[in-house]
Amino acid sequence: MHIPKIMYFSNYDRMSGDVSIEKLKQDIANNNVSDGDRVFQNFLRFAGTNLDELASLNQYEQLTARVEAASIKITDQIFEYWSQNQHLKVRFTIDAAKSGDPAPFNTGTIMRARVYNGLHDMTVPFSDRSAGFIWFFSFLVTFSQVKKDHGNVIILLDEPGLNLHGRAQEDLLRYIEEKLKPNHQVIFTTHSPFMVPADRLDWVRTVEDVVVQKGQKFVSLGSKVGTDILSTDRDTLFPLQAALGYEITQSLFVGEHTLLVEGPADILYLKAASNELSARGRISLDKRWVVCPSNGIDKIAAFLSLFGGNKLHVAVLLDYAKGQKAKVDQIKQNRLLQDGHVFTVTEFIQQDEGDVEDLLGAALYVRLVNSAYGQQLDPAQVLSLVPETPRLVRKVEAAFRVLPPEAPEFDHYGPAAWLIENPKELRDKSAPVTEALDRFEELFKRLNALLPSN
Repeated sequence: MHIPKIMYFSNYDRMSGDVSIEKLKQDIANNNVSDGDRVFQNFLRFAGTNLDELASLNQYEQLTARVEAASIKITDQIFEYWSQNQHLKVRFTIDAAKSGDPAPFNTGTIMRARVYNGLHDMTVPFSDRSAGFIWFFSFLVTFSQVKKDHGNVIILLDEPGLNLHGRAQEDLLRYIEEKLKPNHQVIFTTHSPFMVPADRLDWVRTVEDVVVQKGQKFVSLGSKVGTDILSTDRDTLFPLQAALGYEITQSLFVGEHTLLVEGPADILYLKAASNELSARGRISLDKRWVVCPSNGIDKIAAFLSLFGGNKLHVAVLLDYAKGQKAKVDQIKQNRLLQDGHVFTVTEFIQQDEGDVEDLLGAALYVRLVNSAYGQQLDPAQVLSLVPETPRLVRKVEAAFRVLPPEAPEFDHYGPAAWLIENPKELRDKSAPVTEALDRFEELFKRLNALLPSN
């Protein structure tokens, strides 16, 4: 009997940046090794060394060279499929502990990983880099060693794109397609539309909780895995719809009417609000609008040139911060845009600054943030932070900076991704949800008014 070998890797499996060699040996003896330290052990094996060699420090230069060579090999693999920043290198040091450092890093031998940024000519601790980069490095370390030990394993990835923004998720899909799929069966879970291969929908399996009503009670029949992507409920179907919508935007030539926004999270918020408004029989975003991210106000002009060259009808929705008036005015004066086709978020909220997140309102947005990251931020306290700006995103960023070190890292995409997974969040009749939908509806009315009559 041939039993397949399976490699499971989750979103939380990230290599520890600082490791006390003696503490790790103690944890191994007690069978109490953390997930991050397990990845570190895989890296040592990949580098051809072990904890005993590191603890000896008798062959410092030889050990350092071996570790650095392994790091370079992994880093080179990453940058073949990491288009975000090509100027990073992972470096390691092996030193005696400093007595002034916190335990357990104040005794014995400590191995530290740091990330060097050639663009800025500086290093930062490994744990201070983006969670997405750390995850990708950790996955390649573990995969390389598991493949060496076990050959062609089945790979199970749990939410691999959770800490990667849209572009990085596309890079990961490309890595899976080109490097993993030829020799391995790969199964991954996701709620992100950017991790759904729109050109390979036959690969997709939907998973939904089947609930039936029996009398006055609702009974769960368990989870259903299906291949018919057209017959699932709208919650399960939503990531697929969003993936297809995003795929259309990337072609740039399909949408006759293009709405240009600043980032991928904006697409998801607009789509979620539009779906809920439509379900309520209210005005939603006209399906003729194709929503496309531009990656910031500074990229708008380049996108307008591209769209204008293809004679597309373009409107723009901009976040607005102090000091950006000149940039907004410049976009409004762009000859490729028709008059009245540039909107700022502040036109739909009673603020002089704002992002798309501000259309949600403080109570609802903080609720999404808490749900996405397992926190208990208080909306009133969040609003009191960074008093010089009313922008919710900036205030939430400030709130996360004072959370304990073990708290998750905040990014703009997280709450939007959680909302896709949980569209029921917009279905209650509470004042925060109602007011948010009112703001989105007003935006959609003005956008739809720009379209020609059917």
